[in-house]
Amino acid sequence: MYGPAAKPADYESFPYLRRGVDFPAVELSDPSSRRSRFAAASDDDRQARIDRLLAENVLISFHDHPQLLPADLADTPAFLRSKHEFTAFAELRRSGLTAVFDNWFGVIGSTRRAGWKWDDLITTLGLRLADLAHQDGVVAARTVQDILDAQRAGDVAFVMGTESAGMIENDLDRIDVLYGLGIRQMGLVYSDANTLGSGQKEHHDGGLTVFGRRAVERMNALGILVDVSHASDRTSLDAIEASAKPIAITHAGARAVWPIPRMKPDEVLKACAERGGVLGIEAAPHTTVSYDHRSQSIDSVMDHFTYAVELMGIEHVAFGPDTLYGDHAAFQKAISDVIGSSTVFDAGDLEWERISHVDGLENPSENFRNITGWLVEHGYSDSEITAVLGGNILRLLNEVWR
Repeated sequence: MYGPAAKPADYESFPYLRRGVDFPAVELSDPSSRRSRFAAASDDDRQARIDRLLAENVLISFHDHPQLLPADLADTPAFLRSKHEFTAFAELRRSGLTAVFDNWFGVIGSTRRAGWKWDDLITTLGLRLADLAHQDGVVAARTVQDILDAQRAGDVAFVMGTESAGMIENDLDRIDVLYGLGIRQMGLVYSDANTLGSGQKEHHDGGLTVFGRRAVERMNALGILVDVSHASDRTSLDAIEASAKPIAITHAGARAVWPIPRMKPDEVLKACAERGGVLGIEAAPHTTVSYDHRSQSIDSVMDHFTYAVELMGIEHVAFGPDTLYGDHAAFQKAISDVIGSSTVFDAGDLEWERISHVDGLENPSENFRNITGWLVEHGYSDSEITAVLGGNILRLLNEVWR
């Protein structure tokens, strides 16, 4: 299974290392092999408008995993344990994205049910930054100006983040260490409870702990964006109330549109907006399904978008597709024993269809072009599209990162 692969072009990451010598080599998925059938425009005029909007605006993915998966998902455990996560840099540059909030494979990266520990996080973060430093056309963003500079230069800015703060255990100073190493966004909890609060899988929702409140305060003081995407309802509400700055739900949807724990109830969405926060609409397989579209596609995802806009106001909604390069649905199955995904995606007795492909939102290369096309086709104005493609996130970051 391991050893030098036949096609060096499969790997864009870690150009300074020897594949199969310095780290295990596995065959990676072909990033061009999984494309959607969705057409972004119906005529030349609308296509020209889409092209202009994409060219003129700051495009920010609030949450994505721009990595390549193994071609054979049986290689997933060994691939993740190596901590050498391979990014499709060329594909990402062609996507038109200005910035991506990059959370790696995070809490599942160890392939242990207990998730990452502190040393795992620091090792993977260091490897990630070393890889970025040896790539052309990409930067690690620590300020809003870094993102704006990337747009002017035609680069892609990577915002370093984590989906959980569990790795800090009970040590607040570790938040300072992560800030110093470039982390600018932190999820409080990933599904299972930790020292900060309850996750969305918990049957008993204990909310934000006393330590969790202190952690939120420290993140505010440093300028780290607090994210409650995987936190329980009570923990989310407590964090919104405890934070002196607006918080984010970087990748989720509306539970009123599809009733699974992974989605957020109206109470949380409204509270987030009332305090100035932003929701990024999720698009990973088997998440943002809807009553009207029970086979997930761009249409079911946008059902969550239109609902959130009506509830929260368009100035509080963006996109965090949570996509990657490879067979995402099969990847979910491969890691289900580690993260308990079946409980997170459970919709009870409702009938819905498991899919192998989210048509229209399959990977970071196509997401924002297709989102823009959908918005143009459905009559949104230029200013509204500018806001949801990245303007709302920039406003939030200007408040939080200062």
